[in-house]
Amino acid sequence: MPTKLLPTTVVGSYPQPDWLIDREKLKALVPPRARAKELWRIQPPLLDGAQDDATLLAIRDQERAGIDVITDGEMRRESYSNRFACALEGVDAENPARIPARTPGRFQIVPRVVGPIRRKTAVERRDVEFLRANTDRQIRITLPGPFTLTQQVADEYYKDEAALAMDYAAAVNDEIKELFAAGADVVQLDEPFLEARPDKARAFAVPAINRAVAGLSGTTALHLCFGYGSMIKAKKSTYSFLEELATSNIRQISIETAQPDLDCTALGKLGGKTIILGVLDLSTETVETPETVAARIRKALPFVPAERLMAAPDCGLKYMSRAAAFGKLQALVAGAALVRKELTGQG
Repeated sequence: MPTKLLPTTVVGSYPQPDWLIDREKLKALVPPRARAKELWRIQPPLLDGAQDDATLLAIRDQERAGIDVITDGEMRRESYSNRFACALEGVDAENPARIPARTPGRFQIVPRVVGPIRRKTAVERRDVEFLRANTDRQIRITLPGPFTLTQQVADEYYKDEAALAMDYAAAVNDEIKELFAAGADVVQLDEPFLEARPDKARAFAVPAINRAVAGLSGTTALHLCFGYGSMIKAKKSTYSFLEELATSNIRQISIETAQPDLDCTALGKLGGKTIILGVLDLSTETVETPETVAARIRKALPFVPAERLMAAPDCGLKYMSRAAAFGKLQALVAGAALVRKELTGQG
């Protein structure tokens, strides 16, 4: 991990260019769980090359903004989760089901679980190899976590969510090992459904998460949030599921504090975890000032020492305009530098 105080990172996604994906269609959908190939403007066999080009744009924007730990921007994905989820054996993504969405009053099309969950082949290894070959920064790659995966399918085989979660966890674990071998510095599990369904999460999420990271020596992270800011405008000031992660074997916890104006007292109850502190409000295109970012970072300091803090956006930047996303990342870097200078005398 970066050795300087208060390093910066991104949660995962960066805005995909409109020449690559139909952004108006994307915004009209609940984040896809089954495949949504109709979103791509470029058809095979040219799509892979176009996604590589878009990834280079995301890499260079993050580097130019000064981000310390960067991602591939998830340029190859229709959503944060469906690319990995639909690649597993035991999943039927071609004949999906319809279930209630996380967003009240909306429905989503989801894959069906029709057999044992197994990982047949690497899904994101090339993503990491491409990212590693095109930057000298430290790199983060994301995967959907095992609990969230169970909440985004229609299970017609296990009829036991805890058992389903453990098999998902085994598949995730196999993938993580390959991602570290390919050069990832950090592998992050995206687990937004921990907050959406906290009672279920308390029943079986942490054992599944621990199984997903078992036997790994690299740095693991977990992101949980209230939902994309462009879709969820009203957010609570406290998490329903957070302190429970103190007993997990995850090393970094990524949370949002900006849009929900989070009560940061719970951060002091997460043991020795590094906190990836969301300090960019993604419900608005308005770019924060560095002073606003710095004030949000300072809110956490009474509860987490600066040595265990990283600064980041609240969530993925997928639904922002590229101009706003880039401006916000510049503000993130400048705001972290202000607090760093206050604490060390060096920006």
